[in-house]
Amino acid sequence: MEPASVAPHTRYQLVVFWRDEMRVFDLPPGGEVRIGRADDNDVRIEDASVSRHHALLRMGEKVLVEDLGGANGTFVHDRSRPRSAQETLDVKQLVRQSAEIAIGDSIGFGAANAVVRHTPALELPDLDAITGSTLPGIVVSDLSMRTLYEQALRAAKASISILVLGETGVGKEVLARAIHLHSPRAKGPFMGINCAALTESLLESELFGNEKGAFTGALQARAGLFEASEGGTVFLDEVGELALSTQAKLLRVIEERAVMRLGSNRTRPIDVRFVAATNRNLEADIENGRFRTDLYFRLNGFTISIPPLRERPAEVELLVRSFLVSAGRELERSEPLTVSERALELLCAHAWPGNVRELRNAVERAVALCTGNTILPEHLPPAIRTAPKARVSPVAPRSSEPATSLQADHAVAVQAELKLQERSRIVEALRLEGGNQTKAATRLGISRRTLVTRLAELDVPRPRKRD
Repeated sequence: MEPASVAPHTRYQLVVFWRDEMRVFDLPPGGEVRIGRADDNDVRIEDASVSRHHALLRMGEKVLVEDLGGANGTFVHDRSRPRSAQETLDVKQLVRQSAEIAIGDSIGFGAANAVVRHTPALELPDLDAITGSTLPGIVVSDLSMRTLYEQALRAAKASISILVLGETGVGKEVLARAIHLHSPRAKGPFMGINCAALTESLLESELFGNEKGAFTGALQARAGLFEASEGGTVFLDEVGELALSTQAKLLRVIEERAVMRLGSNRTRPIDVRFVAATNRNLEADIENGRFRTDLYFRLNGFTISIPPLRERPAEVELLVRSFLVSAGRELERSEPLTVSERALELLCAHAWPGNVRELRNAVERAVALCTGNTILPEHLPPAIRTAPKARVSPVAPRSSEPATSLQADHAVAVQAELKLQERSRIVEALRLEGGNQTKAATRLGISRRTLVTRLAELDVPRPRKRD
């Protein structure tokens, strides 16, 4: 793939992977993006292998990455030389140099990997098309999920408030947006509010608005989110995190369908629909005095409870293949991606405590790290690829994906490439620390015992200098 030009109106993201962490950062259409471990960076990577000020991304007509002299280096694809059949390593280390990168290229910052991708488009399920097994943006093969979407479609057509329950990552906001899309308010705005992300004072100002001079810094009157959602839907995410005082004010809004801005003495009518979501047990919170009973019944006109992914294991494989397609599109992969049998076994065996969100992140990570066209176990997060063999449910071979010698050769090549990269970083860390294995391990973000083990596995002579 040739390095891509960046249109000024196109939105991009930098996705960073280290250990089991994954962070997504929105990128500007132009200018510099600072990357490193220090707090003053635009992209902060909290890993010991990343220098305080490690690299720069230069956004413009082209995307450039510049190494700032980080101790463990910045690694990019090497397009300067043709790749022979014997070569498995096609990366080069930048040392205070710049290189042009393409959308979808993997970049190494120390032990962390990153990739520039298109900002994903939000795909919503078509609730009117639930007769199919796979809907745009979502998989519905489990009977409980099929029933759930039938209920959501009926609730969407009505005007009652809806309460969506489910664990973190099951897709509560996706369902809320689909309900809005299939409601009579579809042409109005959808306003999503994360109740857990705002302080109590800021939340009231954001929800209800304020008059000029209502508080320090209120230089002009401003409509709140409830007023801005006129004719549409207000989605209260993590509603269980609201303070009791804010709950009382929200109850009044729902009952009266009117808001009073901070600093005002008159109400303003609003025409909105409320959809709330939480991963908390609100009935238990009511018993403990953390949530108001009257607000619960106002929000709970219709309840939809989304089951966790572990209770619908048949959907894991379908979701994996769906996410492979969308991630490949976001990274401009020119050929379709497949997943090896062993990698699929590991994915199907995982408990997925983070539900669909965790699965999507795992697949996106694998696509970003995969240099070929087949996802292998090495591309999966450590917590998944180190799963005990007893937990793995065998997956029957598929005629559409025969185990060919070409795939086997590719797997060997990827493993060799990863080992060469790791060996290079360990050798460089030892050189920078003068052979001190304890300091080198700290620089790499691993324990000394792990470093000694990897030295033996990678056939790196242990330094003679004693710690």
